[in-house]
Amino acid sequence: MKYQWIILALALGAGLITRYVTDSNDPTITAEQTYPINILESGDKAIDLYDTEDSRIRVVYFGYTHCPDVCPTSLAVLSAALQKVSPQHLSNLWPIFITLDPERDTPAKSAEYAQYFHKNIIGMTGTDTQTKALAEKYGVLYVRTELKDSALEYAVDHSSYFYFLQPDGTLLEKIPHTLNPDILAEAINRLAGESKQA
Repeated sequence: MKYQWIILALALGAGLITRYVTDSNDPTITAEQTYPINILESGDKAIDLYDTEDSRIRVVYFGYTHCPDVCPTSLAVLSAALQKVSPQHLSNLWPIFITLDPERDTPAKSAEYAQYFHKNIIGMTGTDTQTKALAEKYGVLYVRTELKDSALEYAVDHSSYFYFLQPDGTLLEKIPHTLNPDILAEAINRLAGESKQA
């Protein structure tokens, strides 16, 4: 009886090891790699959101490319604000769009989408884990809502703010969704100007 248990335990162990080796060599089984929350992708490039050697103030908007109204409106307002600020302050600003829908928004798609609104806006995509961590860090609320009988399949309902960050990722200020680009332009001139003097 004792030997039967030993044989059974060995067989079970061999089976588990075989399963692990098989799964680890199976290209259809993918595990999400872990990256720091600040290393995101834009197009074919990896970008460090918290690169302290880049002294520009970040203004970040979180949304997604399939967003029907709030995201395009907010990015259009950001674009209008960028056209109102002085060239000096514009050179000290890094406008960024980060998707909340990494499942559909590839790095190439996010980059292309952001460029529709202004040549200075950089669109970025992270992994699902990075997206959740960034949202938690800055208090971005978002939830996936399934859409029955829709080609879109789902929407991502989310809060709408512009987040001004220091190069190391520290939050300076956040401005709620607005239709008035002057509010954003004033914040850009003030924060970018302060940063330039520092």
